[in-house]
Amino acid sequence: MHDRIKIFSGNSNPGLAEKICTSLGLTLATAKVRTFSDGEIMVEIGENVRGRDVYIIQSTCNPTNNNLMELLIMMDALKRASADTITAVIPYYGYARQDRKAAPRTPITSKLVADLVTTSGADRVVTVDLHAGQIQGFFNIPVDNLYAAPVILEHLRKRFSDGGVVMVSPDAGGTERARAFAKRLNCTLAVIDKRRTAPNVAEVMHLIGDVRGKVAVILDDMIDTAGTLTQAATALKEHGATAIFACATHGVLSGPAIERINGSAIQEVIITDTIPLGDKTAATQKITVLSVADLLAEAIRRIHEDESVSSLFV
Repeated sequence: MHDRIKIFSGNSNPGLAEKICTSLGLTLATAKVRTFSDGEIMVEIGENVRGRDVYIIQSTCNPTNNNLMELLIMMDALKRASADTITAVIPYYGYARQDRKAAPRTPITSKLVADLVTTSGADRVVTVDLHAGQIQGFFNIPVDNLYAAPVILEHLRKRFSDGGVVMVSPDAGGTERARAFAKRLNCTLAVIDKRRTAPNVAEVMHLIGDVRGKVAVILDDMIDTAGTLTQAATALKEHGATAIFACATHGVLSGPAIERINGSAIQEVIITDTIPLGDKTAATQKITVLSVADLLAEAIRRIHEDESVSSLFV
């Protein structure tokens, strides 16, 4: 395995890439990713990749456009350096929320990004918790959409071993996800009926289910501005929840997110490291970060050794 595999990282999430390499017993391959004074990105691969199976770890998070271009340019460089296969490991797939024409004359950017990734040389994509499952079909190459559920569930089982928990979906679209968690935790389910009046603006309408006297755990795939999350927490508190927690795979945490979380009734926000938080964790004591490094490392190992990855889709 060690002779044929090379793992590279862009600038978006080098910490996660290092953890993945540690889990696999590998050393992160060298690549210089620089920016010219006019903003153009230049990549120079620092070692021989001819005939190697190459994996690039790069979340297309903020700054989204820079990180996306880094990924595309790195793949082009590796393709021209005669890498045998190129797998784009994208823990957080940016532009995923525009997955359909929700209004006239609007783009489907998740399809556009899929085309760009494929054209740039990717033979396979590995990602975590796509915002919409149908994005897998936007690619004409294999896509492994892993789930952070095993990582989060393990934490929740330890945290709430005494029971008395209700899983809460902050909107109707996330009900299936919350139901799957509730089944594995052997607890009840509640759904918040949310109506969005504008992008990044949500209005909580009413609660479906019983949360009175229980510990409520809000579950979502991502937390962006935290407007949905904090309004859901307010609704749960008004309906008698004794404590409120939240968990999500992707901590986008843009704009007023940290301020809203600090001012909310939420005791703890559990997220994974698909997106690096940088100094955001210093601004709040409510965030707990779990790592998906072992999950991604195991997926890379199985793909490289031609084993099934089905058991990782929990």
